[in-house]
Amino acid sequence: MKYEIVIGLETHVELNTKSKIFCSCGGHSEAKEPNDCVCPACSGMPGMLPVMNKKVVELAVTAGLMLNCEISRYTTFDKKNYYYPDLPCAYQITQLNHPICTNGLVHLKTSEGERDIRIKQIHMEEDAGKLVHVGKASLVDFNRTSVPLIEIVTQPDFRSAEEVLVYLNKLKSMFRSGGISECEEGAMRCDVNISVRPEGSEEFGVRTEIKNMASFEAIERAIHYEAQRHMDAIEFETEELVQETRRFDDASGKTFAMRNKETEADYRYFPDANLMPIIIDDEWFEEIKANMPAAIDEKADEYRAAGISENEIEMIIDNHNVSTLLDAVVEIGCDPKSAVGWILTECAGVLRKNGKLIKDLDISAEKMAAIIKMVDSGDINRMNGRKTLTAVLEEDVDPAAYVKENGFDKKVDTATIEAIMDKVLAENTQALEDFRNGKVKAKQALFGACMRELKGIGDPAVIREMLDKKLG
Repeated sequence: MKYEIVIGLETHVELNTKSKIFCSCGGHSEAKEPNDCVCPACSGMPGMLPVMNKKVVELAVTAGLMLNCEISRYTTFDKKNYYYPDLPCAYQITQLNHPICTNGLVHLKTSEGERDIRIKQIHMEEDAGKLVHVGKASLVDFNRTSVPLIEIVTQPDFRSAEEVLVYLNKLKSMFRSGGISECEEGAMRCDVNISVRPEGSEEFGVRTEIKNMASFEAIERAIHYEAQRHMDAIEFETEELVQETRRFDDASGKTFAMRNKETEADYRYFPDANLMPIIIDDEWFEEIKANMPAAIDEKADEYRAAGISENEIEMIIDNHNVSTLLDAVVEIGCDPKSAVGWILTECAGVLRKNGKLIKDLDISAEKMAAIIKMVDSGDINRMNGRKTLTAVLEEDVDPAAYVKENGFDKKVDTATIEAIMDKVLAENTQALEDFRNGKVKAKQALFGACMRELKGIGDPAVIREMLDKKLG
């Protein structure tokens, strides 16, 4: 018998905010040591009341618009009651009755064709803490407690692991490009609801939920294992399927039962009386829409039209800092292809030397554009452009002033270059002889000596061409 896999996802995404959802503690990324980003409010001290973070609402609405959702202009919070050591209040503030976004749609393209995935809802909620198991002891780190999340709940519309991965990668690209979330491991976690039914059947099978998956590779492996487990149970009666929550063990590649699947009644939801309803009026809604990032498909088409490669497009879209900087630099008047080379190659090289990543890039569009324009116009050569960029990234100097102070903008005529070449050749007779005897590397040594004498002034391409002629 042929079977059909039915999958629905609940994806938790940590939002890019400077503080937590209901208090002024810094976001989870600011924590350096366990429990150093905690206050009486997020640690559940008696008498402390939550205060809503406005930025969370704006990012949630932005995410909803990106996923073609209907936005609830009246939205409320509820308490989800359960006890676990990493939940200090013994309840989680979330949304049940009036979630912020509903009825969305994501279009996917896979090797099997195209499919629309329906979004049931997006709701805002606070994260729980983290349990750290050391030997027989279990320690609690509350740094992550009350970090803002959105949970994106789909309808059971996926039919393969491939569709799930395409969907998650699309969310990741959209949210990174739009500044919603970095979606790094831990900041994007997924609960996979899976069942199996005979092909052609309309009735759902017994559903199991695989909890808290952070790795896309692990999600794919878990889906394949769990689907096969269900099919074996139906076909060969290897076990009785029950609705339950399971965990995936990465080492064995298998899922294991955790507990029976809870129902809504088990959590005893009720409205949170400490938080007033949020009303998104027309003025606020229009302000959020005005700040919406461009759709990634549209941005990708723009970049392709500018001659930017697919690999470069992927890197740009995956990093909000880079895409924002690139757009601003192009807006100032730089060539897009030239700007991409400077940002993804030259900036990345300086950052790597200092032990940083491209996501750590911090340079104003004005300074970046000034360097690119000076090089592209021939005011300075590329080598001195690199030196200027390094000084800007490491010391935040003014590019134009740095160029002037170091004499990078001085011009040199061909007669001066030729005179310096004659001097270099006269002083480097051994390298000249080596070149004439067929040692190609000797020419590079002579070129380097010319550049040192010129102190980096002049166009390297012109100097190289003149040296070639001089050497015959």
